[in-house]
Amino acid sequence: MASKTQKIAVVGNRDAILPFQMIGFQTFPVAEAQETINTLRQLSQEDFGIIYLTEDMAQEIPDTIAHYDRQVTPAVILIPTHKGSTGLGRQRIRDNVEKAVGQDIL
Repeated sequence: MASKTQKIAVVGNRDAILPFQMIGFQTFPVAEAQETINTLRQLSQEDFGIIYLTEDMAQEIPDTIAHYDRQVTPAVILIPTHKGSTGLGRQRIRDNVEKAVGQDIL
């Protein structure tokens, strides 16, 4: 049985995601929380396996991020913006590692 190819998307404010478009990723600029939620919902229904989301947008929609954390796909991975990191993405990695191995090894 052939495996289904999953796509990769980058969601966030236009300035932060523009470089990803230049290297071939599909980008989806958003400007506010509800637009971000709607975009994530749409992408999750369109075979996107990985969605990179800027930390600034993720901070506005914690309940939605928690929802996708409980799903197998899409994997929502937080990335810093062009203005720098808030530390949210790094903290999520730390929390997930701790959950997986039972302690903070990072």
